[in-house]
Amino acid sequence: MRFGFPGTDSIRFLDDYVLSYDRRNRTAHWVFEHLTKESLQKNDEVDRSKCEFHEDLQIHPYFRSQNSDYKGSGFDRGHLAAAGNHRKCQSDVDQTFLLSNMAPQVGKGFNRDAWNQLEKHVRGLTKYYKNVYVCTGPLYLPRLESDGKKYVKYQVIGTNHVAVPTHFFKVVVAETENAEFDLESYVLPNAVIPDDTQLQSFLVPVDTIQRASGLLLFDKINKFRHVNRR
Repeated sequence: MRFGFPGTDSIRFLDDYVLSYDRRNRTAHWVFEHLTKESLQKNDEVDRSKCEFHEDLQIHPYFRSQNSDYKGSGFDRGHLAAAGNHRKCQSDVDQTFLLSNMAPQVGKGFNRDAWNQLEKHVRGLTKYYKNVYVCTGPLYLPRLESDGKKYVKYQVIGTNHVAVPTHFFKVVVAETENAEFDLESYVLPNAVIPDDTQLQSFLVPVDTIQRASGLLLFDKINKFRHVNRR
């Protein structure tokens, strides 16, 4: 964790990513990944079709999510640390299928489309940068209701009451060969997003994410060369 921890609650150090687990909401607070061009090289021995979604046995039974929570819910088991980011060996990709790395996501129009496009964009950055660091997590944002007051409302699914985030964030720091840093920070609604929507429209100030999530993100970096492609 070169740039500092974005939180310290129930930290799980997996072989190829780090996760902070939210025991109340049965999803992660955040996951942190380090990507390089080399780490993303295809390994023909890695077969995603062999992966199965499974409980994280390192989480106390009181706080785990289970496959049964998602069954019939209408939501996908959406990866936070993307399976496509961890292809060095079979065990690395297997670990991305831990349910502690999942959150309920709208399937068509989000997890399988806009969110997938964002994941591909992040992987593509490794063609141009020495290191790419990624922090991803759920958000539960307030909404103004008809009575003029703001409320935080979200659905829960299954017998374990897995929280359905209203939004997801992804903050990306890309490091050049000269040790300069570029920052991109995104917030996407957990909803159907039209196919013609540009990813750039979801760029937000990183301060917005920090205030909403309660996390400090990459706070040990003093200066960014470019922020949100500017």
